[in-house]
Amino acid sequence: MPKVAPSILAADFTRLKDEIESVQSADYLHFDVMDGMFVENISFGFPVLGAVRKATEMTLDVHLMVQSPARYVERFAKSGGDIITFHVEAESKENTIKAIAGLHALGKKAGLTIKPNTPVDAVLPYIDTLDLILVMTVEPGYGGQKFMSNMLEKVTCLRDIIDNKNLKCEIEVDGGINLETAKKCVKAGANVLVAGEDIFGATDRAAHIKKLQSL
Repeated sequence: MPKVAPSILAADFTRLKDEIESVQSADYLHFDVMDGMFVENISFGFPVLGAVRKATEMTLDVHLMVQSPARYVERFAKSGGDIITFHVEAESKENTIKAIAGLHALGKKAGLTIKPNTPVDAVLPYIDTLDLILVMTVEPGYGGQKFMSNMLEKVTCLRDIIDNKNLKCEIEVDGGINLETAKKCVKAGANVLVAGEDIFGATDRAAHIKKLQSL
């Protein structure tokens, strides 16, 4: 059974606490951070994450889409993030290693993200130390994009490597996820599903989350 992570980027921010409570049955709550540099859009940062932390005991899955993310991982962790994931394309190898170790020292989980044009090889030097790898199934930075089915090959490749090495690293997918695409991702080997509009746009959010968890 996969884990489900609703993306609050799709929530109604005029009633955010109620929106979070409506997806309490999910496994994680996904929190996208965009800086207007690594991606064009800007979302939110430390104050909003801190407020979300006060509003829920859910596991907060923080995805940093920012330049030089190693500068910020510790502060996002201390602001309430439980899993901090950042882009392998945005940081040097030395800083990536330090950031992962720093998160673990704080008792947090560390993840790396790969964009659609980034090969799986980019995360392999770190895979033994990771708790999660996020495979973007759309270009990061915008919601509502069409699912890129060719990314399933990356998921399958990572699943084989993780299983062969007997690692506990999770594989997360984000972008264009709905019941149809989620089934393909789970079959390929993903075990964490990020969904925004698909969940927050559902009439019965709890029932929809359960369907995704049952795939």
